[in-house]
Amino acid sequence: MLWRRHDLYSIRLYNSFFMKRIPTDVFGEWAESGRDEKMAKGHEPAVNHMLDLAIGDQKQFSFIDAGCGNGWVVRQAAKYPECVNAFGVDGAKQMVEKARRLDAANSYVCADLSQWKPNSAVDVVHSMEVIYYLDDPAAFLHNIYSSWLKPGGLLIVGLDFYEENKVSHSWPHDCDISIMRLISEKTWVKMFKQAGFKNVTSLRFGAKKDWAGTLILKGIK
Repeated sequence: MLWRRHDLYSIRLYNSFFMKRIPTDVFGEWAESGRDEKMAKGHEPAVNHMLDLAIGDQKQFSFIDAGCGNGWVVRQAAKYPECVNAFGVDGAKQMVEKARRLDAANSYVCADLSQWKPNSAVDVVHSMEVIYYLDDPAAFLHNIYSSWLKPGGLLIVGLDFYEENKVSHSWPHDCDISIMRLISEKTWVKMFKQAGFKNVTSLRFGAKKDWAGTLILKGIK
């Protein structure tokens, strides 16, 4: 697995004896407690910027949100008149159930993101604050490239937990989550390129004192 090749990039794996909760269990509880709505509100400015970057001048597009939570980004994407189909996939059952309750117009599935593949490739794949929870983020990027996107399709990813954003380093302990992979911006760019993506770019949105900003990465198949 590419993420274990430390000669290619540096990853700090937070996984200790005291952190037994897997991410999907934690976020399932957040769906039940309403914390997911607060999370969505906090991410909304960055996600709106990401959607504008991803959709841009497209005349029409199909869309998947990887790690869709309660479906709020799918609902946002579906508001664009150019959107012909919006779909969400998440590993937390309670999140998907909530998304379906809130939105009967679009489709949602509960599945292991690292294994799941769509029935049809799409134009845009979006993911906000998700892929560093996976066992093998590099393999997931390869899967999106090979199985999720049409030729010329675009992947856009937002991350708040990354090496340069020092304030985020305590989050694995704060949230008691078993898997969070702390990876540098440079390494994320390299992983995108190794997966096959072209025209890979990165930027930081909303940076301020003691906050490096949301890291936004974009690549074209």
